[in-house]
Amino acid sequence: MEKLRRIVNEIAYAQDHAKLTPIQSSLIPLLSLASSLYGISLFLRHSFYRFGFFSKHRLPVPVISVGNLTWGGNGKTPMVEFLAHCLADSEISPLILTRGYAGGDEVRMLERHLLERPAKIGKNCINPKVGSHLKSGKIGAVILDDGMQHWSLRRDLEIVMVNGLMPWGNRKLLPLGPLREPLMALKRADIAVVHHADLISEQNLKDIELEMRDIKKSLSIFFTRMVPSYLFEVGNINSKIPLTAVCNANVLCVSAIGSANAFVQSLQKLGPCSVNRLDFNDHHSFQARDIEMIKKKLEELEGKFNPKPIVVVTEKDYDRDPEILMHLEAYKVLVLCSKLQIIPCRGCTEDSFKLLLKELVDVK
Repeated sequence: MEKLRRIVNEIAYAQDHAKLTPIQSSLIPLLSLASSLYGISLFLRHSFYRFGFFSKHRLPVPVISVGNLTWGGNGKTPMVEFLAHCLADSEISPLILTRGYAGGDEVRMLERHLLERPAKIGKNCINPKVGSHLKSGKIGAVILDDGMQHWSLRRDLEIVMVNGLMPWGNRKLLPLGPLREPLMALKRADIAVVHHADLISEQNLKDIELEMRDIKKSLSIFFTRMVPSYLFEVGNINSKIPLTAVCNANVLCVSAIGSANAFVQSLQKLGPCSVNRLDFNDHHSFQARDIEMIKKKLEELEGKFNPKPIVVVTEKDYDRDPEILMHLEAYKVLVLCSKLQIIPCRGCTEDSFKLLLKELVDVK
């Protein structure tokens, strides 16, 4: 299954199908059929909501949706955390509703980061307990993590995250391509955020922006990046190791996230001697065989380089299963902690973003 997911991902982001391998090409007819069926079901579901066959309900507090049009690596969860901090700073207690994929790695990360904040985290549904919090005034706003396709709940602000490194792939719907909806769905958005904007050229940024404005001219567009802040060692989550710890080191990046390239590029900027990588599919849960593969790669690197290589993983990878990474005890394993930051660009700044949030809450 892991290999099949990787092949499908490669097809989705291939720019030229003529360059696909025979195995990849053989899957195109089946994926095309599945993509067509998915498109039909998407159209029917959207029509049922538009004509009132399926109802939408409204909450008594502002609802902010953070979603995307493609799978993985778009920065949804860092944006959700950023929003939660912004609201908490304004003395508004947010409720984060998340789907909690792959055993809840993102949920655990949010819980750690928001531990001392007046934020609550729940599943992506409204249950009686949540409803009582809303009625009692304990919750001032709701944030939907991965909410763009959650059409049953009305929202007051629709934020769409876009991975600047690979925005639309081959522009086909799932599973032939990475699109969860056609690009015209951007018309529903109030804000588009181009993530990893620091890792792509100015021309590519302009091209992405122009294409989105062709769909919706009034769309507010912001640009973000992930800024490394510190490291901690697996087994000692309370340690705060400076980023200089990887300077001049031999690093093996191990990740199972949607945008491994962004993670590796962030590490390279910290000045290690060499950077090698092992990439797994997004949300992959590491198994004993994966640990053996990592150990084998480390032994190879140890024979080539001096000093001894160290492993660096993302917080999501750590939170998915902190215990299994302890099996790499012969090597130092560090976790890179990063925060989302809005890049000032064309008048769109962190202050203007926060002003949009404030206006939303005040109007509501």
